[in-house]
Amino acid sequence: MASRVPSLTGVRSIAALSVCLTHAAFWTGHYTDDYVGRLFARFEIGVAIFFVLSGYLLFTPWVRAARENTRDTQLPGVGRYFWHRARRILPAYWITVIGVYLLYAIAPPGGEASPTGTGWSGFLRNMTLTQVYGFGHLHSGLTQMWSLAAEVVFYLVLPLIGWVVVVGVMRVSGRRGGWRPDLLIAALVPLLLVSPVWSVIVAGSAGVNPTARLWAPAFFGWFVGGMLLAACAPLIRRWNTTAWVGIAIAAFLVSGGSIAGEPTITPTTASATIVKHVLYLVIAVGLVGPLTGADQRSWWARVCASRPMVFLGEISYELFCVHVIVLEVVMAALGYHVFSGNVLIAFGLTAAISVVLAWALHRVTSPLWRARTPGTVGSRR
Repeated sequence: MASRVPSLTGVRSIAALSVCLTHAAFWTGHYTDDYVGRLFARFEIGVAIFFVLSGYLLFTPWVRAARENTRDTQLPGVGRYFWHRARRILPAYWITVIGVYLLYAIAPPGGEASPTGTGWSGFLRNMTLTQVYGFGHLHSGLTQMWSLAAEVVFYLVLPLIGWVVVVGVMRVSGRRGGWRPDLLIAALVPLLLVSPVWSVIVAGSAGVNPTARLWAPAFFGWFVGGMLLAACAPLIRRWNTTAWVGIAIAAFLVSGGSIAGEPTITPTTASATIVKHVLYLVIAVGLVGPLTGADQRSWWARVCASRPMVFLGEISYELFCVHVIVLEVVMAALGYHVFSGNVLIAFGLTAAISVVLAWALHRVTSPLWRARTPGTVGSRR
């Protein structure tokens, strides 16, 4: 993976808190089909930020191999990569799933059982991240995990994409001499079409499972955006930070319009889905891109590298895991019925409690993935 950069860690806090806010807005009934309601829904942009970050960080070692391109160059070790991903993702996730099912078995929030995802079948679906494939498997305390199911698919296919793209570029570059970033970028750009094409297929085919709107191809373009950042990073000496962050903010404000569809993760029409997908890609790249440069002195990099941001960024994955079940408990404790209540109170309490739980979960699981991994010999081209 790419070397740890504090600002890239810090921007994760924005992603995690955005997701927490949009869920608080949904549960308190603020997903209304007007501009303000749609903007509340658009804070799901946190998912796109996470995906772009993953694409950038996980593809960077492949770009490094393509740049070196010598007879002794080794490609990233696939076994080590999968082992590291599993250790980082699964412990906190499994603890959260088990905790949610135990809580619902003992004292369900609000006294009501989850309408879906119950029983051993639901438990096994959620434990294996297969809850998005078919109706009735998402547990109400774990609804946000659809995005993790999509991300895991990207983890699985990345080595194949990396090998095909990078090895091809290395061979052509080897014949022509020198590092050819233009070839790498040209090979990646067509992959941006996966999500728009998928949206058209899903929206226009009666025989396609409707849950396919939540499958990995629907969001693959965001990962590719991160991969393109990794390919472009060595070429960009300095980002115009203010311009890029300004573009991101402008795109976010535009996304609140009806052009990006109703307030839901999957608009009903392919056109709205594609527009929203592109806007989210612009937002995420605009926020993450300036942080990928060697110069970390910009105002945006300093903000994201600040101690509070880095602290929250360090526990952002765990915060993502626990915040929905915490929100359910907070709603019940406040006496809020579903689709009612004060969004700011619900968000503030949920975020505060989730930070504490996320910190504890991070402390418990971090020894598992911070332990030194035995070296795995990278595959040769």
